[in-house]
Amino acid sequence: MDKRTLLALGLSFLVFLVWSILYGPKPTDTPINKQATPKKEQDQPLLKDTTMPPGPKRDVVLEAGRDSQDIKVETELYTAILSGSSPLIKSFKLKKYRSTPEKDSPLKELIHVTNRNGYGFGLGFSGQKIPNIAWATYKVNDQDIAMRKGDEPRDLIYEYRSPQGIGIKTRFLFYADSYKIDLSVIINNASEYIIDDHLSLNLARFPLETKKRYGAFEGMALLLGNKLKEVKVKQLKDGLFSGQISWVAYEEPYFMIALINEKHKNATAKSAVLPDGEIKISYITPSLNLGQTEETTENFTLYLGPRDLYILKTLNRKLEKAINFGWFDIIAKPLLVTLRFFNKYVSNYGVSIILLTILIKILFWPLTHKSYQSMKEMRKLQPMMAKIREKYKGNKQEMNRQLMSLYKTYKINPMGGCLPIIIQIPVFFALFRVLPNSIELRHAPFLLWIKDLSSPDRLFSFPFQIPFMAPPYGIPVLTLIMGASMFIQQKMTPTTGDPAQAKMMMILPLVFTVLFINFPSGLVLYWLVNNILSIAQQYRINKQSR
Repeated sequence: MDKRTLLALGLSFLVFLVWSILYGPKPTDTPINKQATPKKEQDQPLLKDTTMPPGPKRDVVLEAGRDSQDIKVETELYTAILSGSSPLIKSFKLKKYRSTPEKDSPLKELIHVTNRNGYGFGLGFSGQKIPNIAWATYKVNDQDIAMRKGDEPRDLIYEYRSPQGIGIKTRFLFYADSYKIDLSVIINNASEYIIDDHLSLNLARFPLETKKRYGAFEGMALLLGNKLKEVKVKQLKDGLFSGQISWVAYEEPYFMIALINEKHKNATAKSAVLPDGEIKISYITPSLNLGQTEETTENFTLYLGPRDLYILKTLNRKLEKAINFGWFDIIAKPLLVTLRFFNKYVSNYGVSIILLTILIKILFWPLTHKSYQSMKEMRKLQPMMAKIREKYKGNKQEMNRQLMSLYKTYKINPMGGCLPIIIQIPVFFALFRVLPNSIELRHAPFLLWIKDLSSPDRLFSFPFQIPFMAPPYGIPVLTLIMGASMFIQQKMTPTTGDPAQAKMMMILPLVFTVLFINFPSGLVLYWLVNNILSIAQQYRINKQSR
């Protein structure tokens, strides 16, 4: 592969990388229907006059009394705080994850609320037929719950009956060794009215403005008709998604809160931006449509925990589809499985990345070896190629014919140097998606100053800004070493002798260094190790050809 082809390929790779960062792959932007409303079954004609008068035209959330004593549910995985008088989850802290890499930092909190009441997950009705029952006080069957591994599931039951005779029983079933919570809502109509209303389950409210994290998705996600839909935080607005919804969730980097519909029936997922600047995501069932003395049970599963592919698969609820690596998903997931396999034995994801890089290099070794040899042979032909171009510069067709004849005579494939690089590009982009999005790399230390492989490497901390660098500001040691390795690799690569092209190629290490300065240190580590192995391979080929 001549220098122009190599330069064009390198620049194309760079453009593709920048384009991928800025524009793709993007979450599926599904048009939000602002006018859609949950489809209601028709009222029973003969009992139409006995339906309950319409309630307030707004969401009514069952909220806890201000003076009620909270209930703590503690397992080896999390500590949850629930209201003592209403079925509300007010706090959910994960014991195995912390807010920052520091060992003494607070536990990871999944209920992010800034409103003064601090309400998280809750449920209510759309307020069309069931009267306003806000601030209703429920009877609770238990107090604090403490569970250890091996314990049987424990439940927490909230019961309430309105003055009209509407009974509501909400049952949370907690597991000692799982992040899932089974949820059952039983509505019993002992009133003289027909209930024609929608049960609304509201995920915890979330701040509209979130901390930007490179390469990670944050926002609303749902599985609609077995197809993943994602809407970023900045694109969220008042609107509805209607259809067969298997689950709806709020995702943040590495974690999620999800509500799973056990029956997979048609429903509505609603997003709303509240006046206080928070986001509320709701799952709204079809109309309950309960006649007098009738009862119905709605079953769900809650998941509050890490976006871990293995954990989500064990739920058997298609929640693993939330782990989406974009176009390169088919390559990314096997790479993640391989990383986990290595880490099982070395207990260091930095070392695991090095082992993965070596494995990839071994797999591509024959192709890259052939590539370097082809480039070396092409260099020897440069004088003859220059003469052919000069001789036939006015006849391009004949020039190409003569060049192909030259390649054939010396048994050289002009594209032999390109193929291995083209094949490795998908692997790079797969890792580009895996490393900043996998819970395994979150707060995973490597050595010395690298305490988090999912974040950019920084040595020391500067109080001032640095051009092209995202905070925190510091010395990107690993990135600088990576840039130096690219420079050495370029110096060792055979050239055509064209000074202008050689100078252009030497700019690439600088461009890549600036580009990688904000990449996760795990990705920089992969690129550095790959460069070092390529330098060693090139050195071996150069030595053999002397």
